[in-house]
Amino acid sequence: MELELQPLALPGIRPERPVVIAGPCSAETEEQVLNTAQSLANRGTKIFRAGIWKPRTKPGGFEGIGVDGLAWLKRVKEETGMLVATEVATSKHVYECLKAGVDILWVGARTTANPFAVQEIADALKGVDIPVLVKNPVNPDLELWIGALERINGAGLKRLGAIHRGFSSYDKKIYRNLPQWHIPIELRRRIPDLPIFCDPSHIGGKRELVAPICQQSMDLGFDGLIVESHCNPDQAWSDASQQVTPDVLSYILDLLVIREGKQSTESLSGLRNQIDDCDNQIIEVLSKRMRVCREIGTFKKEHGMTILQTGRYNEILDKRGAQGALCGMSSEFVKKVFEAIHEESVRQQMEIINK
Repeated sequence: MELELQPLALPGIRPERPVVIAGPCSAETEEQVLNTAQSLANRGTKIFRAGIWKPRTKPGGFEGIGVDGLAWLKRVKEETGMLVATEVATSKHVYECLKAGVDILWVGARTTANPFAVQEIADALKGVDIPVLVKNPVNPDLELWIGALERINGAGLKRLGAIHRGFSSYDKKIYRNLPQWHIPIELRRRIPDLPIFCDPSHIGGKRELVAPICQQSMDLGFDGLIVESHCNPDQAWSDASQQVTPDVLSYILDLLVIREGKQSTESLSGLRNQIDDCDNQIIEVLSKRMRVCREIGTFKKEHGMTILQTGRYNEILDKRGAQGALCGMSSEFVKKVFEAIHEESVRQQMEIINK
């Protein structure tokens, strides 16, 4: 299904990169919301965000102030002139937000992962023209992400955008959620006109990572940022460690380098021709390697051998990873390449053995 999109066309917002949406993870008190909003507005932020309903991993945490918080967002609009945005997860949330005059809705990662929930939201939005941003699902599943966008688009909404907030991983390292930038890059390739926002707060999980992640997303051509900003982040009722003050956010945004990439690319044509030549050579070498793998498959079939030879496979991964590192590449990258090559080799040998 091809999406029918229109520009987000947010009133009072220039279509310049980055479009910034900022505000606290959760609306906690009316004072906290208004103080944060006024501080952000004073520093040029045009769109205020705050979570009204907060789906938490475990019960017992702060799960949002609920409908009462929507009145606070109305006050933000009236007193600062900012647009306001919040997350919806049910049809009831949608109806309450529309009644309160919320300007922008977003669908959270847990909701995106549930097609039933997304369809419920889409049905509730039929006949309404409001910008809707869809976060990537918790797990790295591009089709599920696109499917959520298609469901909402199918309900007649054309002002859509995506939010990249990273992907959950059992093995936590630097990031709270692994960026896996190749997934939003593929989303951009598949749907070129879809605006993509980066959520550095959820990707990083630590406020000191917000700035570099913002810059990375701009370098990749993302259209906007949705950042958690709180007037007193250390005392926040949810996700305290990843929120920044409006002052810090302003500093981060001032330091961003925005590369528009509008220059002529004629000077790149020679280098791109070299890339094409290299790619052609890679495909030829891979084809030759697969021919050898098929010969090995025939030998294994004739001699009653199993396809998978674990010792040899480990040897290849270790050696090629080390070779890649010596050539200035990440050993992990090279290992992933050879894992993919090995997978195709096994598939082809399986065909031969099962004939």
